[in-house]
Amino acid sequence: MDISNVQYQKALPSVGSKESESALREKTDQFEAIIVKMMLDEAMKEEKNLFSSNDPGDKIFKSMYREELSNASAGGFGFSQMLFEHLSQKDVKVKVN
Repeated sequence: MDISNVQYQKALPSVGSKESESALREKTDQFEAIIVKMMLDEAMKEEKNLFSSNDPGDKIFKSMYREELSNASAGGFGFSQMLFEHLSQKDVKVKVN
């Protein structure tokens, strides 16, 4: 399969430009948020509810809470920074939406 003639809607920025670095940082932060969410889900899997027995809305609320908590803390655990540095050295190109 020859992909040399594939055309993109937008040009892919090269690593080193401010736009590309911010896009790469955003993607690595999103990846870290996923990892943190998985860790929170596993850590709180057996958490007992003190106020109600089996409220279906409680599971949804807790899941949404953990997702927002992981998004807010993304970039603070170091996974994002390590991944950003590794991908920057590999000259990875990130598509900017």
